[in-house]
Amino acid sequence: MSTLQTTAQNLKKEFPKSFTVTVTNPLQEERQDVMVFLKADELKKAASAFNPKAFVVLDGKSEIASQYNLRKDDHEGLVVILDKMAAGKSRKLTIRYSETGEKPRTYTKRTQAELSHKVGGEFQNRKYVNGQKFVNVDSLRVPDEVTDHSFYIRYEGPGWESDKVGYRFYLDWRNGTDVYGKTTKEMVLQNVGQDGYDSYHKLQDWGMDVLKVGKSLGVGTLAMFDAGKANRVEKTDSMISVIRENGNVYSSIVTDYYGWKVAGHVLDVNSRLNIHAGSRLTQHLVSLKGGIPQNLSTGVIKDKKAKLHTNKGDQEQWGYIASYGKQSLNGAGDNLGIAVIFRPQDFQEFTEDDHSHIVRLTPTGGKLEYYFLAAWELEPEGITTEEEFLKYLDKTTRELANPVQVKIAKR
Repeated sequence: MSTLQTTAQNLKKEFPKSFTVTVTNPLQEERQDVMVFLKADELKKAASAFNPKAFVVLDGKSEIASQYNLRKDDHEGLVVILDKMAAGKSRKLTIRYSETGEKPRTYTKRTQAELSHKVGGEFQNRKYVNGQKFVNVDSLRVPDEVTDHSFYIRYEGPGWESDKVGYRFYLDWRNGTDVYGKTTKEMVLQNVGQDGYDSYHKLQDWGMDVLKVGKSLGVGTLAMFDAGKANRVEKTDSMISVIRENGNVYSSIVTDYYGWKVAGHVLDVNSRLNIHAGSRLTQHLVSLKGGIPQNLSTGVIKDKKAKLHTNKGDQEQWGYIASYGKQSLNGAGDNLGIAVIFRPQDFQEFTEDDHSHIVRLTPTGGKLEYYFLAAWELEPEGITTEEEFLKYLDKTTRELANPVQVKIAKR
């Protein structure tokens, strides 16, 4: 008997209950690293005794990586990553579970989210001094003293990454999104900024900060276009950031901004940033309270060394605003592509200000969804030409317009 057969039999004994899930690729082209999400309520309908603390997902007789998001919100449920899906084909997965107990599985960590700040010191003139070490936390209400370069939060904000790329945003008045280019598929954020507060601005063994944000939108920064410019989430009463998920295949950061004062509005903003294994994309889900403005905007930094590309999208693909060229901060002149991807029905216009290329979008019911991404030439199996980057964008936008179809077989 083969090892695979023996393993399958052992799993059947350990997880005696089961149901199946069929995943279909509607596109007539292969797709890679496909995320499948099964909501908690859908799982309960299919198998009322399903135990999220004791389960395994099988593709045939092979176990595949998965995780369960236990937080009680819209993202509670089971996440599975499929390495690839053939054009127009389906794959049947078997979910086996035990009705009782806890039986965690171990998989390669392919995503991460973290937030770390110094302890043991104090603020003096808005700088954190005499701090002893950085400590990772699950959540942080940002102290009122925090500003840019307060030396309190490690790399100045939360970070999140996949095995493709890393990101951070400044958890202070700037609220801009930055990019960590990676030269490895391993998780690296836990080491960033530990050997010197901003050492990541120079090429390290793992990679580096590759994007200059400054006063711009970096890539995907939330803003509102008013009075001829993109206004980032700058003037707020308070901010609370939470590491919502830090999983092997899916990670998420939720940040609440209270009292965002912009263009005559005072808004509360809930921001959720999600990333999954094998993907460069960050999904940004935004929810507003206190009013519905005429636009929410985002975009990419202006750089003379990069060429701008735009597409409004249509029924077959989402739209994008992107740039590609030698805009990496690495002195070697390597290429970097950055992009924001949006629903065509949300599109208002492409515009610009002194610092950024901008897309204005319409929030519906106080909500907005868009994605952003970065592709650095020096990443493993990286995109190295403008033509390749545009092909990647076109394929990605088609995939977003045509998500995989998921059907759970009821027991």
